[in-house]
Amino acid sequence: MAYVEGSHHVTLSVGYAQDDVDFHVKILGLRLIKRTVLFDGSVPIYHLYYTNARGDPSSVLTTFPWAKAGVTGQRGTNQAREVLLSIPHASMDYWQRRLREHDVEVADVQRFEQRRLAFRHPSGIEYVFVGNNGDERIGHTGYGVPQEHAIHGLHGVGVHVASPDRMVEFADESFHAHGRLTEEGDVAALQVGTAAHGNHLEITANRTDDQGTWRFGAGTCHHFAWNVDTAANQNDVKFELEGQGYTDISEIKDRKYFKSTYIRTPGGALFELAITHEDGGWTCDESPQELGTRFQLPEHFEHRRREILDRLEPITP
Repeated sequence: MAYVEGSHHVTLSVGYAQDDVDFHVKILGLRLIKRTVLFDGSVPIYHLYYTNARGDPSSVLTTFPWAKAGVTGQRGTNQAREVLLSIPHASMDYWQRRLREHDVEVADVQRFEQRRLAFRHPSGIEYVFVGNNGDERIGHTGYGVPQEHAIHGLHGVGVHVASPDRMVEFADESFHAHGRLTEEGDVAALQVGTAAHGNHLEITANRTDDQGTWRFGAGTCHHFAWNVDTAANQNDVKFELEGQGYTDISEIKDRKYFKSTYIRTPGGALFELAITHEDGGWTCDESPQELGTRFQLPEHFEHRRREILDRLEPITP
């Protein structure tokens, strides 16, 4: 039977590469594990990968910095909007202080009777810290972040839609959501897949914002990837969705570190069905100790290495 295990990664279109590295590594304390480029298209754009200590599926944030290329997006409805990150409940005060010390505006918010922290990436993308006890994913202790406060990984994703009923129906009946549907005001929340953590989908009814952009563009979330565990199951989930009439779905693409197929959901957000590549994953081109230290290129760009490096913005982790 086809299934979705939980989350795999989120991919964002951001502004400048160095601002992105500083935010994720020097402020949030995440681990930079891969520097490569966007596989699609002819103009190379950085693709940067950040994770918790072990690079677990459900802990990965990847970014495409578009500012140097002059490409911007528009946040709005019918797209993924909030990056939800899991921290210990007791770490809220620590992160509020740390973010303010780094001149990041942070707000206390209440959602589902729990305190959260809302703040933004330098490119404007919305981030939310969500407290979770019992999350066994091991955080990375970069730039002075203590282990007891380190970010475990993804909590999930917030999606804004003009017509929430169709998105809830898709998640519940077709995308292997489970558990009780929770509602608060304009927000409905459910869990996708069987993982204990990192699989929350929060759907906000948003009929005031304009349609957000779906193409690449700084300041927007491009897609959210769900972990489907094996190649056989990836095919099964894809065929099942197509059989239900969701035919706006791509062929399976080899991304070197994982394999992906993409589906445009009824709410507009782009979802990905991902599996970690069976031929090595993150360590196929770097040892565990070397992750993120060398610039990697897909084979079809390797002959342009010098040209590509000259075009990209230098970054310092």
